[in-house]
Amino acid sequence: MMILRREWSLILSYGTAAVFYLFHQQMLERMESPLWATLAFAWLFAVILLSAFAVVRHSEILASVVGEPYGTLILTFAITAIEVMMIAAVMLTGPPVSFLARDTMFAVIMIVFNGMAGLALLLGGLRYHEQSYNLQGANSFLAVILPLAVICLILPNFTESPGGTLSTLHEVFVIVMSLALYGVFLAMQTLSHRKYFLGPNEPDEPHTGNPAEILAAPWHGVLLVAHIVPIVLLSKQIALPIEFGVNLFNAPEAVVGFLVAVLVLSPESFAALRSALANQLQRSVNLLLGSVLASISLTIPAVLVIGLMTERTVILGLAPVDTIMLVLTLALSMLTFASGRANALLGAVHLLLFLAYLVLIIER
Repeated sequence: MMILRREWSLILSYGTAAVFYLFHQQMLERMESPLWATLAFAWLFAVILLSAFAVVRHSEILASVVGEPYGTLILTFAITAIEVMMIAAVMLTGPPVSFLARDTMFAVIMIVFNGMAGLALLLGGLRYHEQSYNLQGANSFLAVILPLAVICLILPNFTESPGGTLSTLHEVFVIVMSLALYGVFLAMQTLSHRKYFLGPNEPDEPHTGNPAEILAAPWHGVLLVAHIVPIVLLSKQIALPIEFGVNLFNAPEAVVGFLVAVLVLSPESFAALRSALANQLQRSVNLLLGSVLASISLTIPAVLVIGLMTERTVILGLAPVDTIMLVLTLALSMLTFASGRANALLGAVHLLLFLAYLVLIIER
């Protein structure tokens, strides 16, 4: 009974998935009603969000057992898996030409670098005046994020393939390059240069978790997977009201990518904000920059593979306005994470760019 009370969102999420799958045709017919589509989206969004927060809760318990940077990686991989599955579900229910991966990746970069990192730096700076982090770790993240972002989101506009797409050869190259770069980065983060991703005063020693938590770790791993499964099941269902709402209100396609990014990033962003307010800026940096790196280097290859297997056209090249915002964000981030210390001013500047991004979504 205690477990049931603690994991009540698991019952809710599986129950919701069962209702939507058993009565799929009836639900589909009711999507013609704006009120029903809105209610269905709000309900599915809330249920998926609850499951995502449960994933974070169990991954944080596992993180306390394995220590850093492995704890952050558990959360990053869990959230990235959710992201890939949601994008795949929306892609497979949408048109044969997909902008979703591009819009979601761009939204992830804007939300994390400008929205959440800006808010974390602002709140942490207001509380502690100045916070420190490991400069070498932040620079390592940026050294991989920068080329991947440019090659995946800007370069497609300058190849001979039309409309911001890549040729089959280029897509295979991007898949292999992204995975190889991320593999090299993981080896450095977990083996050869682990100390780069620890706080300035954090000892580089083997982590020994609480004995009770170590014994419960397999159970939390099972529950983590159990909470991810309904997210996968409901991802395809939430795609229907999203597409209906975009068509009904003639909203920009970028709204879909923004909503997917918000849903996926909410739990991880909340964990990063809590760490910044607890004066653990290093964990915030690991979570935020790690989520961007994993999103680009794992999600884009997965989407390209899906496109090749289903013969769907994946558009990756950004529009000119978005390209300017991306370059400005990356340049500002290199300045922000260039000293090993952060303050509220840096956070305010990033938040300003995030507000500009929101305005440009609404009207260009």
